[in-house]
Amino acid sequence: MKPVVLVTKRIYPQAIEFLKQHADVDYEESDDGMPAAELARRIRGKQAVVSQLMDKFTPEVLATLDGIKVIANVAVGYDNIDVPAATRHGILVTHTPDVLTDTTADFGFALLLAAARRVVEGHHFVHSGQWTKWRVDLLVGQDVHHRTLGIFGMGRIGQAVARRGRGFSMRIIYHDTQRAPAAVEQELGLEMVSKEQLLRESDFVSLHVPLMPETRHMIGARELRMMKPTAILVNSSRGPVVDEPALAEALEQRVIAGAGLDVYEREPQVHPLLLKLDNVVLAPHIASASVDTRIKMSMMAAENAVAGIEGRRPPNLLNPELWAGK
Repeated sequence: MKPVVLVTKRIYPQAIEFLKQHADVDYEESDDGMPAAELARRIRGKQAVVSQLMDKFTPEVLATLDGIKVIANVAVGYDNIDVPAATRHGILVTHTPDVLTDTTADFGFALLLAAARRVVEGHHFVHSGQWTKWRVDLLVGQDVHHRTLGIFGMGRIGQAVARRGRGFSMRIIYHDTQRAPAAVEQELGLEMVSKEQLLRESDFVSLHVPLMPETRHMIGARELRMMKPTAILVNSSRGPVVDEPALAEALEQRVIAGAGLDVYEREPQVHPLLLKLDNVVLAPHIASASVDTRIKMSMMAAENAVAGIEGRRPPNLLNPELWAGK
């Protein structure tokens, strides 16, 4: 009998066609996903799951997944899956790194530029018919060139954002738990600093850290007060890295000048105060959403799933220690 793969939400059709060449596919061709009980029912008898960020694989859920060999997440992040628990149950877990690095960095920098130069406000100003004459101070914003960009997290995406900052002749400082390779520091002109120095000196603060207990609410009221009143915060990593109510209050009180956000604490809910403010640019978690990248992500997840069910090492394995034990 052919193995069976569950695809929990709609992905690009190229990936579905690839899966069908190797397995029977139970495809939930919807953007809504499934409630936990339905997900648990549909997983029975399957050998692999192609999942997305809204599918929560807690230790309790993972304990029920008899016969599942691999969970293939269509994302670079995997905070929706308890990887240690999956490892204990012998389940391979994969993700889709690298392919979305430049696309995500492009969008992160687009948020930075849009917030600094008030692009969204200008768009609405023209569309509403309010633009009747040129004024010397009409929608003036902040310069980006030759300013200081502070980056939390100097992984693949952080480095890609730094490269874009270099194109704007920016000073690049960063903070991370591990120092970037010396060659990368030299290439990008990076300066590693403390968290406090980064917050005090940066004109733009861009977040590129994974969500884990130590990064949850990494930016809160205290950190926002340390930033310059002209500073702009950009978050294209994970929503809970920022204390959203504290940020909304800081923006309303002009503790900082602005923000650009692609992610939120309780997606798709957004703090109601943020929706009323004109000094924040809001996007619906689309940093990796280019056609080419989303097709590649779908295909990569499908290839990871097929490798797992065929007894091959998946290319993007998050728990390699499990494979070493095979």
